[in-house]
Amino acid sequence: MSAPGPGQLLFGFVRHWSRRSTAGDASVVERGRLVLATEAVAALVDREEPATVNAVADEIGIDQSGASRLIESAVDAGYLTLATAPSDGRRREVAVTPSARAVLRQAHVWQERVFDELTAGWSRRRRDDFRKAMADLIARSYAIGG
Repeated sequence: MSAPGPGQLLFGFVRHWSRRSTAGDASVVERGRLVLATEAVAALVDREEPATVNAVADEIGIDQSGASRLIESAVDAGYLTLATAPSDGRRREVAVTPSARAVLRQAHVWQERVFDELTAGWSRRRRDDFRKAMADLIARSYAIGG
């Protein structure tokens, strides 16, 4: 059997991190879900896309009803707000609350710490090149609709 190609490695990495959780600690798992929803809304807003329930569902890769329940949980926790879109009364738009910005900053600190752990022993140039390559992959995935 041949060594896995770069595509297989990429998707293996995504699968590994998508199923990571703190086993047995329901509060940590729930907070992770709320941060996931909040990150999705923040990413949509950063890309200047409407943060609708359907857009959040697409961003996370779940169905609309699951996204709706997740958003409602994040609203109840004070992470997100949900309001009728001014341009279309049938559409609901989601926004990140100021208090959730602090939660996102904490999540980003953790993410950077994990990256540092994963790349321990790498040169600064290798880390920078990898970061740029990941940013290029993400930008390209949006460009091709992936």
